[in-house]
Amino acid sequence: MISPASAYPISRLRSIISGSIGNLVEWYDWYAYSAFALYFAPVFFPQGSPTAQLLNTAAIFAVGFLMRPLGAWMLGAYADRHGRKAALLLSVRLMAGGSLLIAATPGFARIGVAAPALLLIARLIQGISVGGEYGTSATYLSEMAGARHRGFWSSFQYLTLMGGQLLALVVQLGLQRVLTPEELGEWGWRVPFVIGAVAAIGALYLRTHMGETAAFEEQQHGMAAARAAGFKQAPAPPGQMRRLLQHPRAVLTVVGLTLGGTLAFYTFTTYAQKFLVNTSGFTKEMATLISFEVMAVALLFQPLLGALSDRVGRRPVLLMFGIGATLGTVPLLRLLAATQDAWVAAGLLVAALFVVSGYTSISAVVKAELFPTEIRALGVGLPFALTVAIFGGTAEYVALFAKNQGVEEWFYWYVTACAFLSLLVYWRMSETQKNSRMAPE
Repeated sequence: MISPASAYPISRLRSIISGSIGNLVEWYDWYAYSAFALYFAPVFFPQGSPTAQLLNTAAIFAVGFLMRPLGAWMLGAYADRHGRKAALLLSVRLMAGGSLLIAATPGFARIGVAAPALLLIARLIQGISVGGEYGTSATYLSEMAGARHRGFWSSFQYLTLMGGQLLALVVQLGLQRVLTPEELGEWGWRVPFVIGAVAAIGALYLRTHMGETAAFEEQQHGMAAARAAGFKQAPAPPGQMRRLLQHPRAVLTVVGLTLGGTLAFYTFTTYAQKFLVNTSGFTKEMATLISFEVMAVALLFQPLLGALSDRVGRRPVLLMFGIGATLGTVPLLRLLAATQDAWVAAGLLVAALFVVSGYTSISAVVKAELFPTEIRALGVGLPFALTVAIFGGTAEYVALFAKNQGVEEWFYWYVTACAFLSLLVYWRMSETQKNSRMAPE
């Protein structure tokens, strides 16, 4: 049985767009925390220097990432058993709840240590949400897209992921224009989380009208047909985790190809804004403006490189990232640290994100092509989430810690080393486009 959404191009496109918009809203909610940390850090952590306050908020940012593997396991297994659509609906509900909690939590001055505790709980909820969102949405977009343009359509995952960051910066720029720095620090930082919660409700409505993927429905139809044919006494299928462990090579490949990509991505996106303030010496407002311009350009790279991978294969595009990040990270960050010219800073970050887009643009489709339908959402999400929690989620904290210790350049080499490890994986891996575990259409 083929679902209508999968059978007709217009319905398929509508489902892809609905799923992508939901993805954008979820990632806006996630990144609003990082974008506004410069303003609410003193509210929850009034003691210490600005760098120490940012370290505390970065620690909670990192802890939120530690919940992503749990979310990937819970929602990934749920998606493989009950459908991609059902898991995506649950994910957006969790994100809305986390955003509302952050918006409503009083500061340290009013409720003491309960304030950072509630902030932590909210980020844990959001961590579960985005942990499940990544693997499920990557699976959904990859399965909805036909084989011919799978790289292009799957690139919309990171396009909307980065679009969420861009939207958070748009809100920040708007609030910086209408509110004073004092007002932003007192109450204005709560506004983006209210916006995120309301937008999540809209995304929930869109996702209720998405179609289920043909791949999942065919799997369910096959299982139902087997039961109807009289195989009721057949052994029960193994649990989802046992099924996943039957694909150790694919799991390790996801870890290896994610390692350098996620660390480079968070270095040149979420941490770059703080780097421009703390290291390069730009004002908060100018750092926000530079980040906005850079992200707006970087969005265009995703579908372009995704479409390129449909023509030349996934592996050459990944190699572009691996080689560029290994050779270019240290000199680029050194130049960025030394410049006081906003245009030079923006150009350097655009160059960095072009290289990083060799990973982000096809990250979803490469991982989805490694796993069979019955374990795809969990297989894509869990090893990715574990790797991101260890390396991506701690990027800001490691960078700020190195700066606080007076050895900031150590972080540059740390990013380089991780990129090189991923490069080795790209060099040895086979071309997933030609050896895909996914159906041709």
